[in-house]
Amino acid sequence: MTAKQEAENRSRRSNVIKLAVVLGLAALGLWMIAGFIHALIWAGIIAIAIDPLYEKFEHGKLGARHRTTLAALVTLTIALVLLVPIVIGISEAALDASAVIAWVEHAEQNGIPVPAWASQIPVVGHNLAAWWQTNLATPEGAQFRLHQFDPAYWLAQSRVIGAGVLHRVVIFAFTIIALFFLLRDRDSVVNQCRTAGERLLGSTSERILRQTVLSVRGTIDGLVLVGFGEGAVMAIVYVALGVPHPLLMGAITAVAAIIPFGAAVMFAIAAGTLLVQGAVVGALLVIVFGLIVLGIADHFIRPAMIGSATKLPFLWVLIGILGGVETFGLLGLFVGPATMAVLFMLWREFVQGPQTKPIA
Repeated sequence: MTAKQEAENRSRRSNVIKLAVVLGLAALGLWMIAGFIHALIWAGIIAIAIDPLYEKFEHGKLGARHRTTLAALVTLTIALVLLVPIVIGISEAALDASAVIAWVEHAEQNGIPVPAWASQIPVVGHNLAAWWQTNLATPEGAQFRLHQFDPAYWLAQSRVIGAGVLHRVVIFAFTIIALFFLLRDRDSVVNQCRTAGERLLGSTSERILRQTVLSVRGTIDGLVLVGFGEGAVMAIVYVALGVPHPLLMGAITAVAAIIPFGAAVMFAIAAGTLLVQGAVVGALLVIVFGLIVLGIADHFIRPAMIGSATKLPFLWVLIGILGGVETFGLLGLFVGPATMAVLFMLWREFVQGPQTKPIA
């Protein structure tokens, strides 16, 4: 074996060892931060979403001189926007908790009388009234049906609920901290991502990064903004038809509407609330208006907004959203469509050749 061959073998062994060490350290690092990966991805999604607006502020007087201050102010604003609705919802729930507990205790002792509207419902009214009389009108039936609402049951579950809430508070705090550093070091992070992408994937990396960014922004526009629009419209409907706590119900509807067809659950709850109060017409109107709003938003506005950014047919957008939610939870709302958009872009380039024009 010549000296040149020995040198090549040593170099090859050295490269293999380096690769093994790097992969081992990477695996160890991912294992250690596994509990915070979701928080990092959430921070990245928020940073991508607000980047155009943040860039304008960054080029202003405050951003040019006080980049850290600007990042802190924007991060604080984002935290307040996310926290205030949650605090309001918890406050409203706490105010109603005592009334709900008192109602459950009264129902378990005396039963729940059959409401007058139950027998007036066409087709199923008689059967519904009979079922209610058998299962809810007596104390025994009410106790059996409402046992999960027993205060003692929820007290026993308080430790589990508290641990879950604490875990989510920690993840939220870490997300906000990560968002601050992403905004403060925005230029450095972007340049490092571009450099790493070029070394790993070559010229394709720029298109993948661009498509990912556009997909995340398009998904946010199509899911979040349209969802908030649905919530605002339905809040007006709730106020007009006398649904209890209409603003809170509208806010929850907006959050539920982020998931395709998720708002339908809130329509049903609002209609059920009116139905219990005896407002049969109001319950039907909530369902009718809700289905109209849902149909327009989910079949026309949302596909146009997401599809124009992701360059995906709506069927694949829907598959990406639902598959992402099933795999990653709420995070999958954004990861799913972005992943499908990149895969669809790579498939299109494989079939038609690379695109020379920027993806818009």
